Amino acid sequence: MPLIKLSLSILFTLFFTYSVHADKLTVTDGDTIRIGEERIRFSGIDAPELKQTCVYQEIEFKCGEFSKNLLIKKIANQKVSCIRESKDQYGRTLAECFVGKDSLSSYLVQEGYAFAYRKYSDKFIADEEYAQSKGNGMWSMEFFFPWDYRRQK
Repeated sequence: MPLIKLSLSILFTLFFTYSVHADKLTVTDGDTIRIGEERIRFSGIDAPELKQTCVYQEIEFKCGEFSKNLLIKKIANQKVSCIRESKDQYGRTLAECFVGKDSLSSYLVQEGYAFAYRKYSDKFIADEEYAQSKGNGMWSMEFFFPWDYRRQK
């Protein structure tokens, strides 16, 4: 019995779920939020950088800012719940976050303003394939994947 309690304690620590109202939350960009001093990077996805642009029908479009604003709009004044997974190399918490039962990561990828970060996870590949098949978001534009954009800088 003590082994089970210890295992549950470890599991709870690793995957601690917490909730916060949106008024205590700041959206940093399309895949990162801040709750108090804690920076939370959405695991398994990669959104365009804030300064990143795309081209839609020969018009330059600020797709990085749009991704951030889409996330702000989705959260609105609702409660956000996150499941912590680990830390990244920059000390940010890696987590999947939700509004109700809706995964914010899945939402952003399906809308075409974030991508499955296949280097680290295969969790959101189906969402990306959906967005691509529908021509959602950046899939209807000329763009660089965020990881390629960062490599150019």
